[in-house]
Amino acid sequence: MPWFMSSIEKGVFEVINPYNNTVSRVAARPEQVHSIVFWSKNFGPFIERRYGFKLRQMGYGLFFNFTINSTQKELEPNLPRLELRLEQLAELSRSFGPDCINWRFDPICFFETAAGRMDDNLGQFSKIADGAANAGVKSCTTSVVDHYRKVVRRFRCRSGLRLVDPPLDRKITTITRMAGDLDAMGLRLQLCCETPLLNAMPADSPVQASACISAARLANLYGPDISMARDNGQRKASGCRCSISRDIGSYRLHPCRHNCLFCYANPTMDGKRPAAGRAYGEQ
Repeated sequence: MPWFMSSIEKGVFEVINPYNNTVSRVAARPEQVHSIVFWSKNFGPFIERRYGFKLRQMGYGLFFNFTINSTQKELEPNLPRLELRLEQLAELSRSFGPDCINWRFDPICFFETAAGRMDDNLGQFSKIADGAANAGVKSCTTSVVDHYRKVVRRFRCRSGLRLVDPPLDRKITTITRMAGDLDAMGLRLQLCCETPLLNAMPADSPVQASACISAARLANLYGPDISMARDNGQRKASGCRCSISRDIGSYRLHPCRHNCLFCYANPTMDGKRPAAGRAYGEQ
């Protein structure tokens, strides 16, 4: 955030392409930016140092994608305790309004323990959903973990867990149960980049495709002066519906310290040198 705020004050972000190291400049003055979307699993420093209030006073519209999963240290070892993250969610809602927040329970992990028992990370889903509902949040985005080779290998080598890709009918049952729990609390469930699963859901399912960066939603919050174009640089074939945006994150400058076992983006998880560019992982 100090780097971010420094760039805001300069009125420009310098973004380094990870493939050719060329530098592009992203305009950052309030009159040039429709809104800023923050992604995180821990908004504690953001809240404590009142960055949001400073940005709002400067004229920026803010939106928050807040990933809150069940507490399982072997999967997400370096996060604050769940109760603290739920308090952060409530504080963001009080400060900026629930319409500015999307809760992500992402990803759903199915795995086999070292003892041979099948398990998942949904144990505290209802508790988190209750916290989100009490904070006035209306949407939850989820997906099933992608079985990239490095992720499968990391599960096996670092935790003794074996990542499992369950049959489609179990995924449908799981998503249907999650959607039912959320509907009873006034929340809607959305799937991120899960076209095959979405197409297999029952015809009467309320589950819809997600746009984690939705120009329509941002326009409702901060006015219509925003492009409605889809972002072709994303996983469009998999069902990504995100609107066009500019990423400014960098693993070289701001490596993620959460060390989540299922992370498919952060190169430091596999002993590789961090690269600058698009920051897909959670910061």
